[in-house]
Amino acid sequence: MRLTGTNWFGFNASERVFHGLWSGNVTEITKSMADRGINIVRVPISTQLLLEWKAGTFGTVNVNTYANPELAGKNSLQIFDFWLELCKQYGIKVMLDVHSAEADNSGHVYPVWYKGSITPELFYQGWEWVTNRYKANDTIVAMDIKNEPHGTPNDTQRAKWDNSTDVDNWKYTAETAAKRILAINPNVLVLVEGQEVYPREGETWSSPNTDPDRSPNYYYNWWGGNLRGVKDHPINLGANQDQLVYSPHDYGPLVFNQPWFDKPFDKTTLTNDVWRPNWFYIHENGTAPLLIGEWGGRLGQDARQDKWMTALRDLIAEHRLHQTFWVLNPNSGDTGGLLLDDWKTWDEQKYALLKPALWQHGGKFVSLDHQTPLGGAGSTTGISLGQRYGDGGGEGDTTAPSVPGQPTASNVTSSGVRLTWAASTDNVGVTSYDVLRGATVVATVSGTTYDVTGLTANTAYTFSVRARDAAGNVSAASAGRSVTTAAGGGGGDQGCSAAYKTVTSWSGGFQAEVTVKNTGTSASTGWSVNWTYPSGTTVGSVWNGVTATPAVTVRNVAHNGALAAGASTTFGLIGSGAASTPADITCTSS
Repeated sequence: MRLTGTNWFGFNASERVFHGLWSGNVTEITKSMADRGINIVRVPISTQLLLEWKAGTFGTVNVNTYANPELAGKNSLQIFDFWLELCKQYGIKVMLDVHSAEADNSGHVYPVWYKGSITPELFYQGWEWVTNRYKANDTIVAMDIKNEPHGTPNDTQRAKWDNSTDVDNWKYTAETAAKRILAINPNVLVLVEGQEVYPREGETWSSPNTDPDRSPNYYYNWWGGNLRGVKDHPINLGANQDQLVYSPHDYGPLVFNQPWFDKPFDKTTLTNDVWRPNWFYIHENGTAPLLIGEWGGRLGQDARQDKWMTALRDLIAEHRLHQTFWVLNPNSGDTGGLLLDDWKTWDEQKYALLKPALWQHGGKFVSLDHQTPLGGAGSTTGISLGQRYGDGGGEGDTTAPSVPGQPTASNVTSSGVRLTWAASTDNVGVTSYDVLRGATVVATVSGTTYDVTGLTANTAYTFSVRARDAAGNVSAASAGRSVTTAAGGGGGDQGCSAAYKTVTSWSGGFQAEVTVKNTGTSASTGWSVNWTYPSGTTVGSVWNGVTATPAVTVRNVAHNGALAAGASTTFGLIGSGAASTPADITCTSS
């Protein structure tokens, strides 16, 4: 079973009702989603709205009753109930998402779940009220406890993740809310998002954002997208653990230009550098299901944006991940929507990208309802859950690839090794291989060779590989290969080069990036780049590197010092003064 759908916002905002009903018709919009394969809709709401509904307090809603005669005379709660019946009619299920504490169009910007008169206890009580109201309504199947908890060590309010009972501990809050929800309805799914930052190894939540040498003390990711804490402090729901779903968010460079978009990237590098360490490991390790609650954006405006969105779509399709695309609304400023501005016409280019990530069987979209096909009675595009599994079939191809060959090890150094293995065979086609160190996936690659880096000298490791096919089937792991890294530098020549590039400049400042490449024949464990600026030009800040002295010196940080022979990494900086390319840039490696 796969939950694959979209988001439709408005109930979270000051309007307290779906956006678009000022021109679009609620029945037509809902039917069009079902016909196009949306089997679940994530509905953002606010704690304030839940408490107003609980108290029977209703304001005027912005609904065009000429376009929506079926909604005439209804308040916001009655409109929501009417829409739930439409979803039942068309085979769509619903997920509620507390998007913000207050009913505010920008409420999601506030980092935590309590604000002003909305206390943590009222946050819990809002969830309890809505869970109790709809506990007998199986159209609502999931509760996303809080949208995008975030905040950094420099912020007055921030969400953290540890085993404390502190008021700002998102892990404790999510666990408490989930238990109170499940005490009322033990059959509903509860979704827990991540937060923004997590302490690096050896650091704590009391550590400053950076050390005096500007080396970072935290891992950063998207708001709600950092689930590194699950590895150290998993959510524990006791007897209801099976109801838990972790739900990261992920976006492209048109939402925010994260550092990983400033260097060449593809699906493999994004998986290894961003998705796996932040949340994909939860799926790979079988810890709990994943549902990517928000992903999406504009197409055709930035090649990197299109590349990112296609890569994440492919990851979702290949691994059959659950997802709700952001967003249906065309009035989402930084992403646009699946609908165009008339709230009727679909953006066919964007829908074509999304479609492979929707649950389909035999050319039909699959509903999450046992009786009602997606699209409703007589649907020509959808089938019900009962029809899907009543035909006696599985998910089409259920044959896993053959087991790959045992890896061979070569180019063993003090910090790395090259693994090579014999390819698997498959009736559909092998799409990728997972490389495992012990029981942990460390990389997913398309070929049959992988250079492992970042290892510890004079240490024994065991590596194996497993294959994946286009239908998402996974082979058993190969026989393991034990490797002991060298005690020293591996016996090869070491060297590195540095290429400086000004990315952009403005009056009084500039942004630059430097690409460091290992030009030696053995892996390096660290690097240092040095240059001299003209008088009046200085470095203000650096990412993916640490500044030192003399002149301008930048050395590696913990995660990018180990470079295999021929490999490269990039660091960036913001400078003050006139932009200029230094002529004396040098690089040394160790």
